[in-house]
Amino acid sequence: MSKYNFLWEYIQKKGDESFKLTFDEIQNIAGTPIDHSFLKYKKELMEYGYRVEKISMKEQSVIFNRID
Repeated sequence: MSKYNFLWEYIQKKGDESFKLTFDEIQNIAGTPIDHSFLKYKKELMEYGYRVEKISMKEQSVIFNRID
């Protein structure tokens, strides 16, 4: 089980085409802070029908898009 499984399940259930979550929101959903390992784990999200579109360090946010 990935440390981001709760986040991946939340994103899948949300079902939106595209949306943004802040780092704080991600931490609250996942139960773990976002760190450099997120870059490795983000590949798992494709199994849930989504991908990470953009990570903004300036805005402290991540944009997720559904895979067609």
